[in-house]
Amino acid sequence: MATVVEMTPTNLAESAPPPDTAGPTPQGKVLIVDDEQAIGELLLIALSSKGFDCRNCLHGEEALSWLERQSFDAVISDLRMPGITGLELLKRVRPKHPFMAFLMATGVDDVQVGVQAMKDGADDYLVKPFSLENVLSGVNRALKRKGLERELEGYRQRLEYMVDQRTRQLQAATKRIELTYDDTLEALAAALDLRDNETAGHSRRVTGYCQEIARVLGCSEAELRAITRGAYLHDIGKIGIPDAILLRPGKLTEAERTIMETHVRIGYDLICRISFLADAADIILTHQERFDGTGYPQGLVAEEIPLAARIFAVADTLDAMTSDRPYRRALPYAAARAEIIRESGRQFDPRAVEAFLSIPESRFEAVRAQSLHRVTNMHATRSASPRLAEEAKIQRSLSVN
Repeated sequence: MATVVEMTPTNLAESAPPPDTAGPTPQGKVLIVDDEQAIGELLLIALSSKGFDCRNCLHGEEALSWLERQSFDAVISDLRMPGITGLELLKRVRPKHPFMAFLMATGVDDVQVGVQAMKDGADDYLVKPFSLENVLSGVNRALKRKGLERELEGYRQRLEYMVDQRTRQLQAATKRIELTYDDTLEALAAALDLRDNETAGHSRRVTGYCQEIARVLGCSEAELRAITRGAYLHDIGKIGIPDAILLRPGKLTEAERTIMETHVRIGYDLICRISFLADAADIILTHQERFDGTGYPQGLVAEEIPLAARIFAVADTLDAMTSDRPYRRALPYAAARAEIIRESGRQFDPRAVEAFLSIPESRFEAVRAQSLHRVTNMHATRSASPRLAEEAKIQRSLSVN
């Protein structure tokens, strides 16, 4: 049982040994706040003798001034003081100094208030009259607890930093992977265009037109990605169509047309197994549907057709009519515009047509110019690289065989 020492100047010399004149390393910096000067001085001498660097003051306003000017490891504050009470001081200090220990000094009759102070953020309470042993134990215990809290906060911040860094790295890696995916899809689309004897850049132009229309319709970024990938790969199923049918310049027979129409199902079956292309697969399956239900393969009507496929239908027709074909020269934009208006509600979704009509012709011309620039650069790169030139040669041979 610790001996209770009354806070009087008479027993000060008996309870606290003189400070070490050799200047020990401070165990911590303590601010003592008590309106009874004798008590404050006794605590200062007692704690200083144990290696603490102490300051004392007589009221809460002075304590706040000290805390503005210097940092402290702990505060020992009397509960009942004129002006700012110990509880009020605690409430004002704790938000600004979360890792500073705060001990409340109370009389015997105020123990319950001391317990409540701990619930409000104090780290411990000291009961008057003090014993030096209890004071030292309370201060050391509170400082140790705050030290652990500070370490935990440091670990938490470092962990958050590491998580943030790893998240950024993962996002950057994911972005690079997506760009690689999209570059691969674009190259595959270009190869499909060549095999089908389409005008170079067909898939890129249709994709650009789809993006313009989709933005007007308020499609999200995720929807735009799906539309972009679906538009690039819309005819991928044609790799399963015999060249004798795919490359025939004249009109197909009924049997040949039936075989040709299977390309949407072939393409869907190829792509739907790839997780990041799952949304794009729906466009591949439904891009030949018509708004009035006369399309294939399912004969879907109106909004049964995915919005992306309804957007694609308008974009595909625009490119088909305004591009050169082996059997005719490109038609003017006005002719394509008139045809799309005429087929609104039959081949095309009126909403998609309305969005298309709201876009200036100059935007579609810009898409076409960008596509031409891209194709020109690709050809120049192939010509400059023996490996790419060889790949282009193989690709051309595949188109013929």
